Amino acid sequence: MATTTQIAVPYVALGAQYQGIRQQVLERIGGLLDSGAFILGQEVADFERDFATLCGTRHAIGVANGTDALFLSLMALGIGAGDEVITAPNSFLASASSIVLAGAKPVFADVLDDFNLDPQAVRKAITPRTKAIIVVHLTGRPARMRELMEVAGEHDLKVVEDCAQAVGATLDGQPVGSFGSTGCFSLHPLKNLAAAGDGGAITTNDGALHARLLQARNHGLRDRDHCAFFSYNSRLDNLQAAILNVKLRELPKWTERRRAIAAAYLAKLNGVGDLVLPHDGRGEQGVYHTFVVQTARRDALKDHLAACGVDTKVHYPVPIHLQEAAAGLGYRRGDFPVTEKQSDTILSLPVYPELEDRQVDHVAAGITDFFNRRA
Repeated sequence: MATTTQIAVPYVALGAQYQGIRQQVLERIGGLLDSGAFILGQEVADFERDFATLCGTRHAIGVANGTDALFLSLMALGIGAGDEVITAPNSFLASASSIVLAGAKPVFADVLDDFNLDPQAVRKAITPRTKAIIVVHLTGRPARMRELMEVAGEHDLKVVEDCAQAVGATLDGQPVGSFGSTGCFSLHPLKNLAAAGDGGAITTNDGALHARLLQARNHGLRDRDHCAFFSYNSRLDNLQAAILNVKLRELPKWTERRRAIAAAYLAKLNGVGDLVLPHDGRGEQGVYHTFVVQTARRDALKDHLAACGVDTKVHYPVPIHLQEAAAGLGYRRGDFPVTEKQSDTILSLPVYPELEDRQVDHVAAGITDFFNRRA
């Protein structure tokens, strides 16, 4: 394929998802506007019920965003000043900032080749101050929850799952978000299950924790006139829940399309150049929030694809421990070699359900052309 060949392949096409559900969404929004039921309400209750079913948990709590889901989980678990929480340094920064916002200290542990926490690195990072682990299911691939839950059990640690990229992913048939004390989901427009704005959800099997979180998202109110404890305003809007209720029915189909696109990339790019490709491990069923390849020629490949009309991203070029905001934690370059190496080689290819087969073919052809020219 010549580099002058142009087929536009945007990294995301958020409006395209609404084409098939537009009428259903507009009808539900219209009903809400007529009713005036804007805060919490039946749409939120319905979403919480069905989302808990999807995640294999007894309860779900709709909140304002994924960061609040993490922060409120830590707060409800009693984690705060003087405590340490272990998490991954290669995630979106909210995995660590939520720990800081709760008053605790983030402690990082390196990751494996699958981008998820290394259980042995977690074990080595535990100190007498460690109270919890935030496990990130990065790229939509489930982390090694059996080993991580074992480590947590040995040291009496709470486990909070950051499932922001992994809604619907399973390990040995068990959905993410059902292993730890809570599962925390982002429903941001870029996520696999996306609101038309910010949104989030928390899952849990713990009835007492569920009750605590229902109050924690709503100022700590026991009822309209009585406050049990001071807390935050982090409610999922009824309007967003209405949209999510329409999308929940489509999610299995959209997930299968993501997996089909991933399978096409794997078939077309196997053995091409020095590419390292993602894949499901034993017992895993990932949902491919991102399709991340690795190559030592990442920046040149990214530029080549841009010249072919293909937009790509890097998730994430600067690990959390090297961010300016993390300077006070005392980490330096070289502390997490796997994470740092990956940050220099990773490239996310387009993988949303509305992607056409010809666009997938164009992406794969552009990558093959790049490596053929340098053979």
